Amino acid sequence: MKRQDLVWHLQQHGCRLLREGHSHSVWINPTKGRRSSLPRHREIKEYTARMICRQLDILDP
Repeated sequence: MKRQDLVWHLQQHGCRLLREGHSHSVWINPTKGRRSSLPRHREIKEYTARMICRQLDILDP
């Protein structure tokens, strides 16, 4: 899946970008107090995208 599509999905479910790291971006779900790191690759594997969504406690893409 494209990274931009996953970022759009996270934003649509109320997640925000907390900070940018060297090789990852840290995203949070402020309503549930959860956080996860998103790798900076153009393509993100479906399994990784599902795990990020589960860590943030939102629906899978």
